[in-house]
Amino acid sequence: MSFKIVVIGTSLGGFSALKNILVDLPQDFLVPIAIVQHRHKDSDKTLVGLLQEHTCLPIREVEDKDEILPGQIYVAPADYHLLVEPGYFDLSIDEPVCYARPSIDVLFESAADVYGEQVIGVILTGANQDGMRGLKKVKARGGITIVQEPATAESSIMPEAAISAVAVDWILSLSEIAPLLVNLCHSIRK
Repeated sequence: MSFKIVVIGTSLGGFSALKNILVDLPQDFLVPIAIVQHRHKDSDKTLVGLLQEHTCLPIREVEDKDEILPGQIYVAPADYHLLVEPGYFDLSIDEPVCYARPSIDVLFESAADVYGEQVIGVILTGANQDGMRGLKKVKARGGITIVQEPATAESSIMPEAAISAVAVDWILSLSEIAPLLVNLCHSIRK
């Protein structure tokens, strides 16, 4: 089975967690990755630059109607919800969800609606419950669900909420997540 997208959601402690995962992804990792990292609405694009230092894959902040391309990492811009449409991204300034915009739930639910079982959802460290509903929808549509082992998270609230709500496929430490993603997505490599 080939996957269309990996969606990752994180909040408190997310930069460090993302860095640990991205550094282990090979240059030929072709499945696009979309990331929601909760951050202040006025934050600039430094997150993208800092993450780029830890991966050979190109990272960019999403602009409205960006095409979803293989081998790319996309980061939701501050203060916009990131939605997946068939083949492209949509940005929205709808109300915050779980006090967050961008919301992990919005990204995950839209990805599940569009790509169903071809979605891999990953919940990392965070201090609220955002992502729980979205991960539930990914699972309900037949996608793969991965959650950071709460004991290894800087803030365990978000992973624990996801685990309490969803029969998660894998609960892993950070160092185990990238190898699993590579393994799962290997079938689409050329």
